[in-house]
Amino acid sequence: MSERPPISPRSPRAALEPEQVPPPPKRSDRARNPLVVVGNAIITLVLISMLGAGAVYYYGRQVLEAPGPLNEDKIVNIPQRAGKRDIAETLNREGVTDVNPWVFIASVAALKASSDLKPGEYSFQRNASLRDVIATIVEGKVVQHAVTIPEGLTSEQIVARLSDNDIFTGSVRELPREGTLLPETYKFPRGTTREQVIQRMQQAHKRVLAEIWERRSQDLPVKTPEQLVTLASIVEKETGKPDERSRVAAVFVNRLKQKIKLQSDPTIIYGLVGGKGTLGRPIKRSEITQPSPYNTYVIDGLPPGPISNPGRASLEAAANPARTRDLYFVADGTGGHAFTETYDAHQKNVARLRAMEKQIQNDTVEPADDAQAPAPGAPAAVDTAPTATTPPKPTQQKKPPARPANPAPARQGSVWPSPPVVQR
Repeated sequence: MSERPPISPRSPRAALEPEQVPPPPKRSDRARNPLVVVGNAIITLVLISMLGAGAVYYYGRQVLEAPGPLNEDKIVNIPQRAGKRDIAETLNREGVTDVNPWVFIASVAALKASSDLKPGEYSFQRNASLRDVIATIVEGKVVQHAVTIPEGLTSEQIVARLSDNDIFTGSVRELPREGTLLPETYKFPRGTTREQVIQRMQQAHKRVLAEIWERRSQDLPVKTPEQLVTLASIVEKETGKPDERSRVAAVFVNRLKQKIKLQSDPTIIYGLVGGKGTLGRPIKRSEITQPSPYNTYVIDGLPPGPISNPGRASLEAAANPARTRDLYFVADGTGGHAFTETYDAHQKNVARLRAMEKQIQNDTVEPADDAQAPAPGAPAAVDTAPTATTPPKPTQQKKPPARPANPAPARQGSVWPSPPVVQR
């Protein structure tokens, strides 16, 4: 009988462990193939990349779509030649955005707008998202500033206004010819050159003048569009009431047809100061008869050129004046004018105006106790300038009709009503 080996006692844990660990199964030849290994690595990288891209997409979308920090609409200027980082810092400084500049640059790249960012002045809306901010700059819809050029200014006055406006750049190389600019309200972005403004006003003038010249009255006593502008410039200076323009134009047209001197005060002033526009003092009586190419108390017909830049309404009135036989008009003391066909009726209107002026003076000025009445036959201290009156007769010097002492405020840039004539 064979002897059994002695049984050595083991712990319960050791008893549960196998006496010999089986070797691991061998990998198949297919699993060990290098192509399979590389493929598995690629798939793993793709999955990791997709997960990363998804996370980046989600984060980027949150950044682009999240409301911005602006509490109210704001205008911000993006300077010329500013890079993407400069733009990002400007937007952060102005409180439009609050993201890291590199996030802004990445967002611009993600939106494929790297080469489309345009300088200029932009209006960003309240709580504008980063996407909206970038879209605004890409679209290039810069802020348009409204600039109003009043009717009746001379070219020199208009250039001075443009020079004082800080939204424009550059200078005007040459003063535009009188009457070649159209007064109107224009819109320009900041940084527009003053030469560009002048060119746009000249183009607008040419377009409007051509349209109005085609619709002019056929019996108009002007031969060229330039003469029409000259007539309109006088009309522009003579009245500030829109409903009077065509009737004032009719007076001057009727006078041209009958070869009566126009006798317009603003033409005297233009002959004295030119493009400066205003005399700064009353017209002297001696200046009424002072020879000047523009003084329509001296010359026959129209002056050699415009005395201002008339607006569309005055051009329309000059091209199609009212159908009246009026030859005279004088201020009525209320900001308008009284029109008449005859000199006698005109003189009555002048007398009425003088009485009104005297009444206003009595009501507002208390005479001094020691004031003395003027000597009989002594000339009046102050007289007023005539407008659209007949020339003085050779045998009798007519006293010119008057303007109101306290006229209604004139339009900006206009010399209407003209100042009183001071006798020297």
